[in-house]
Amino acid sequence: MHRYKIIVNPVSGRGAGGYSIPIIERIFSLSKTDYELVMTEKPLHASILSRNAESEGFDVVVAVGGDGTANEVLNGLMQAKEKNGVTCSMGVVTVGRGNDFAYGANMALGLRESCHSILNGNTHTIDIGMVTGGDYPQGRYFGNGVGIGFDAVVGFTAAKMKRLSGFPSYLVSAIKTIFLYYHAPLVQIDFNEHSLQLNSLMISIMNGKRMGGGFMMAPHASTEDGLLDVCIAREVSKARIFTLIPHFLRGTQATQAEIQTYQAGKICVTALKGSLPVHADGETICTEGHQLQFELLPKQLDIICMTQRNS
Repeated sequence: MHRYKIIVNPVSGRGAGGYSIPIIERIFSLSKTDYELVMTEKPLHASILSRNAESEGFDVVVAVGGDGTANEVLNGLMQAKEKNGVTCSMGVVTVGRGNDFAYGANMALGLRESCHSILNGNTHTIDIGMVTGGDYPQGRYFGNGVGIGFDAVVGFTAAKMKRLSGFPSYLVSAIKTIFLYYHAPLVQIDFNEHSLQLNSLMISIMNGKRMGGGFMMAPHASTEDGLLDVCIAREVSKARIFTLIPHFLRGTQATQAEIQTYQAGKICVTALKGSLPVHADGETICTEGHQLQFELLPKQLDIICMTQRNS
């Protein structure tokens, strides 16, 4: 029988993480499962707790929160694998704002649905990304994706919103950001022995499919294909940003002239003029970066997902 370490971020989802604890305990207790539930107390605490889980005899680590909590747990598990060669499987109980990692990795969405899927679902192995640079010269892992430029500023703005959460907070933040950030830096993007130089409003480097709870940055991406999906938006007018947003919601942006899409295993992005605000899985990598490296590491982490695939 599996032993589960359940790591709860009590402030995720505007307090939804804390409110979820009695329900989680009831579901896991009724299943007669061996589990331990702990709450995070500070930033990066979930990484510390998950990093030690395998050596403490746990088989599965469950992140209870949003994409930020999942990213911390994922980093702890990958750090344990770096050190010991083995690590626990990972599950996610989705009570955060975006839950984009869970969506892209085919995990169940919703509090009760997530718990029952973790107890009854199946396990498969997914690819994990690594970003190096900015505030993380040693590197930081990501499960879903990285946003550079406009997308990163949208995420930073959404994180500060107090009255809205989930997809509405990202949509309102996107509209706000149009008026705050639209001077695209001149960048060089190196990948697959190619090099592009352009003024880029936004660069999305994806392992999963979506960001912001509803923006389909890479609708055809897979967490198991060994490749990162890259979506590059050239500098456009404010008015044009408004007309591009519906395409990103539908995942049809590749049909637009200002958008380029590629796949690659390794990517380097350099700011030739201006700087790079960057997030990974919603977590700040830097606000004014110069050069960052991205790499996809195939088949790294076992996650508990739904039996049937998302379309």
